[in-house]
Amino acid sequence: MAHASTFDGHPGGPHGRTRQARIGVLVIAGDAPCNAAAVLDAVPERLRAGLVAVFLSQGGDRPTTGLAERAAVPSGGAPRVIHLAGRGGAGDLQKAAYRLAVEGDLDIIVVLRGPGPYPSGLVESLVAPLERDEFDAVIGTRVPSRNHAPGAPIGERIGGRLLAQVDRKLGTQLADLHSGWRSYRVQALGSIPFEGNAGDDHFDLQVVLQLLGAGKRIAEVPVPGVKEEEAHAADTLRRVRDASLDVLRLRLASKGYLSGHLGGVGDEYGLKNAENSSHSIVLRWLGEMPPGRVLDVGCSSGLLAERIRALGHHVTGVDMFALPGVTERVDRFLQADLDRGLPPDLEADPPFDLAVAADVLEHVRDPESLLQQIRSVLIPGGTLIVSVPNFGHWYPRVRTAIGLFDYDQRGILDRGHVRFFTRRGLLDLVRRSGFTVTRQQATGLPVEVLSTGDGVAWRGVRAADRLAVSAWPTLFGYQFVIRCETPETWRMPD
Repeated sequence: MAHASTFDGHPGGPHGRTRQARIGVLVIAGDAPCNAAAVLDAVPERLRAGLVAVFLSQGGDRPTTGLAERAAVPSGGAPRVIHLAGRGGAGDLQKAAYRLAVEGDLDIIVVLRGPGPYPSGLVESLVAPLERDEFDAVIGTRVPSRNHAPGAPIGERIGGRLLAQVDRKLGTQLADLHSGWRSYRVQALGSIPFEGNAGDDHFDLQVVLQLLGAGKRIAEVPVPGVKEEEAHAADTLRRVRDASLDVLRLRLASKGYLSGHLGGVGDEYGLKNAENSSHSIVLRWLGEMPPGRVLDVGCSSGLLAERIRALGHHVTGVDMFALPGVTERVDRFLQADLDRGLPPDLEADPPFDLAVAADVLEHVRDPESLLQQIRSVLIPGGTLIVSVPNFGHWYPRVRTAIGLFDYDQRGILDRGHVRFFTRRGLLDLVRRSGFTVTRQQATGLPVEVLSTGDGVAWRGVRAADRLAVSAWPTLFGYQFVIRCETPETWRMPD
């Protein structure tokens, strides 16, 4: 028996009341004429009451101004037909439709290709897994084209095989990554930065990668009667190129490089365990000092503070947010926005013997003021250890010189950095803040981030980098770590 389309994962919706899923359908037909009638014929009776909007890809005289008025469409009324004007590719059309779907508070959007007619049961198979709250996106797998058949031209077969190999490297475990027959939960689309994706058909692959990176669930369902489009060798090789670039972007993003548009690392700053990393140097220097009271400024989740405590020190951590695990890793945690300075609670505490600001100064707008406050809570002759990335390193120099300056997720060009330092600038800053520099060291490239291997090639890279850092630290030093002290209190002799 037919039943109404419900949403929120179970019949009845919240509080036992049936809530009709609000559905939009996007038709991408290129230059072919298309109309809403073909869409209505493809939508099963039980879903038609929830069909709110039909987006058509052909140009029209109706501007795409938004879907705020969609809330006024009565249940069971005719869907609003929206012509997506413009000359963009399939990706640009999807961006416009998805943006309007998010603004219009739709629940599900279905993507159909071509002007129709569409196979019977197609829309039902694309929508049903989303209604049951089993998945966040559904991809319709097509019948393979002759590009994969033995009799296809050799260029098309080679291109098809290359594309299949690249797709496997993406690790999605999906059979038809490039199918344009799809459906999405609009809430899932609203959680990813799809606006920055490609404007052509490559958009489809990038959306899948973004959804998987966000932990969303994707299903594949067969769409009988829909064949994979036959592609010329040039088109297939273009897809191979685009997908290969995405493989590279994903791998770099997983290490903290690039903007993280297709996926990347989380917000928590990890511990740098390499032998000559800034954290290892900080811990080595602290291990040479007697146990004391340590102020860890910008302690993040407390991973470094935990190691400092293991050396016998008593650690007070300060940061803007109490990340999971931080209160167990420090002796005391104080929450404060370091752009506004240290928390007032510290003024009533006894002074600290040591302070650590590891990878912190580059994140605050007025590092000199922060350093002066740190100095005020240290004992006379107290020690401060600071580490900052070196903006004079060859990596940002090259990026800037070739016109590719942009922010990464981590590293020297971390998107959270608001100040940049060279060695001279750092030394001048700490001296102006009332400290005397007693020790300094430059670190090398974080090679371990790119590879944990210990083969001959990687050992050679590490050795060459160490040699370069020792010979020219201002160009090859990835970070600078300095130890400085406050002046001893001067007293009049008796």
